[in-house]
Amino acid sequence: MKKSTTRTFVFILVVIVGVVGYFAYLSGKSRDAAKDAAMTATQIVLSRDLQNNYPPTVKEVVKYYADIQKCFYTEGCTEEEVEQLGMKARELYDADLLAINDVTSNLLQLKAEVDTFQKDGRQITAASVASSANVDTFTEDGYEFARIHCTYTVLDGGQSSLVDTVYLLRRDENRRWKIYGWDLAANVDPRD
Repeated sequence: MKKSTTRTFVFILVVIVGVVGYFAYLSGKSRDAAKDAAMTATQIVLSRDLQNNYPPTVKEVVKYYADIQKCFYTEGCTEEEVEQLGMKARELYDADLLAINDVTSNLLQLKAEVDTFQKDGRQITAASVASSANVDTFTEDGYEFARIHCTYTVLDGGQSSLVDTVYLLRRDENRRWKIYGWDLAANVDPRD
């Protein structure tokens, strides 16, 4: 009986070690697969479906737009990604802004700007959108408008600087806030 018990014990031990070893092997493979599946910031931004998941507030529209800008000027995007990001940005633009920026020239200009920015070694390292409490809303010519600040941190030659931008948004017929335009805060009269 002792031989039989020993054989059974050894057999069970070998099976347990085999099962544990196989589980560890599969666990390692799934971790490697998860690492490979990690999305870049650009892929995350591009994956947003703006038809069904449009940003609901002024702040969220500008925050998403700032995420696009960071991808342009930080990620080292391919030409195809720049074009895709440019098209995402255009989905946030007001109809009047789209009317004065045809797709072809807009994308060509964008690619040139991104290329120059990268060649000069500049990057946008952060973007900070003002709080929702700091959104200035007003009505003009029957349209609802909103103004909000976004501050970009730009790294240029090892030196960082802040670029304060004011975005003007207009609510469209679907009650979505669309980017009507923007300018540097230094160029905007705070009384307007």
